Amino acid sequence: MVDTPFANAPLVPATNDAAPLLDVRGLSVSFGHGPAAVRLVDNVSFAVGAGERVALVGESGSGKSVTAQALMRLNPHMQVSGVVQIGGCNLVALSDKEMTAERGASIGMVFQDPMSSLDPLMTIGDQVAETLRLRGVSAAAARARALRVLDELRVDRAAERLAAYPHEFSGGMRQRVVIAMALIGEPKVLIADEPTTALDVRVQERVLDLLYSVSKERGLAVLLITHDMGIVAGFADRVMVMYAGRIIEQNDVEPLFASPRHPYTQGLLGAIPRIDQKREQLQSIPGAPPTPFTRPPGCHFNPRCAMAMEICRKDYPAMIETGSARVACHIHGGGHA
Repeated sequence: MVDTPFANAPLVPATNDAAPLLDVRGLSVSFGHGPAAVRLVDNVSFAVGAGERVALVGESGSGKSVTAQALMRLNPHMQVSGVVQIGGCNLVALSDKEMTAERGASIGMVFQDPMSSLDPLMTIGDQVAETLRLRGVSAAAARARALRVLDELRVDRAAERLAAYPHEFSGGMRQRVVIAMALIGEPKVLIADEPTTALDVRVQERVLDLLYSVSKERGLAVLLITHDMGIVAGFADRVMVMYAGRIIEQNDVEPLFASPRHPYTQGLLGAIPRIDQKREQLQSIPGAPPTPFTRPPGCHFNPRCAMAMEICRKDYPAMIETGSARVACHIHGGGHA
C-alpha cells in the first residue's frame, strides 16, 4: 500500500536551471503496520538534474540503501509514502505491474556486489540483454544493443565475451557488466549503491570515471550511495548527509568539504586523512548511530554531539538555509521541524 501525503512538500532544487529529472518530496519508508510500524526513512526531499551527480552519504544504518530501495520500489514489505517523480510520473503511486515497466526504462540501479547481481549460470550477453528481451525486443536486436553498451563501457573484446560467464571476468569487469545491465534500457536516472565495494583503489577509480563520463554523455541524473567521503570528493557535484533516516545537511561538494555546518558532517570529515591538511590525530565520533528502535527525542544526533544544547534533546530542528548550505541543526538557528 502506498500513499502520497507530501505531494506539496517543498522541492530541494537541482543545481542546474532545467527541471530536475528526479524529484523526491517527503519520502518516508516504514516496515510494519499500525502502532508496530517502524519508520526507517523520514520525510526526505531532494532533486537531481540532468548530468548531475549527487552523493547520499552517512554511516551504515543511516538509511541510505533503504532510500535507494524505496526509489526503485524493490521491497514489497516497505510502506512507502511521498513523491518520487521522474518525467511527470510519480513512481510511488504506480501499481506493481506499472512499476515493473518503469524499472530499467526510467530508473536503473547499480548494486554494490556484482557477483550477487549476476547469475553464474547465464552468459554475460544474455544477462545484459535480458531487460530488453522482457520488453519484447527481438533476440538479435537485444544482443546488438548489449554489445554496443559493453563497448561504450570499454569492456575488452566485448563481441567475444558476450558468450562468457561471470566467473571469467575480473571484479572491475563484472561491475561494468552490472552498469551495462542498468543502462541498456536507457533510463533517465541511475542509482549507484556502493558501486565500488570490494574493488581495489585503481579499479574503483576506473568504475567512477565510467559513471562520470556516462552521466555527462547521456545526461543521466546519478544518485551515488556511499559511506566513502573520499569517493564523494572526486565524483559528486552535490552532497546530502544522512543520519538516522533523515537528511541533515546538503551542499555543493567544495563548500561542504571546506566548511561543513552540521556537527555530524564535521565528524565524518574529521575522521578522513587529507593531504591538504596536517593533523596530529584523526577525529572520531563517539558512540554509535541509533537503530530505528532507539532514536532519541529531539535531534537524533544529540547523544553523540559535543555541542548539544537543551533544545537539541527536545525538538528536532527544521532544515534551514545558511550560506550555500541547507542544514538541520539548532546551532544554526533551526527551529522546530
